[in-house]
Amino acid sequence: MKTLSRPTRAELAILRVIWSRGPSTVREIQEVLERIRPTGYTTVLKLLQIMTDKGLVRRNESGRTHIYRTRLSEEQTQRQLVRDLLERAFGGSAAKLVMQALAAKPATAGELAEIQALLDRRRKGPDDAPSD
Repeated sequence: MKTLSRPTRAELAILRVIWSRGPSTVREIQEVLERIRPTGYTTVLKLLQIMTDKGLVRRNESGRTHIYRTRLSEEQTQRQLVRDLLERAFGGSAAKLVMQALAAKPATAGELAEIQALLDRRRKGPDDAPSD
């Protein structure tokens, strides 16, 4: 898979809105972001233009109002970001990344159960490994 530009914090906020709402207009995205903190329409528009250039979102220009959708799913984006962090900060060691993640913020019982289930599936073989 071609590596896309890493989204900034502001771009991730926009991506989260689109992932939760589905394809959206600038106004729709701005209204959701406005509930979190003051965010101007032109700021969101400019960020979406940059994100389009970076390949993070796609713009449908067929109608009067442009509709933006993410290029990758939330899971694909998270995997891409984790791969990058894994290489840059942990020298490729998944164990070091997981240990630091759990040390930084303890997991809930439910999260630990999910992690254990994933480990159990991985022990069975690579056929169950998620693909991109």
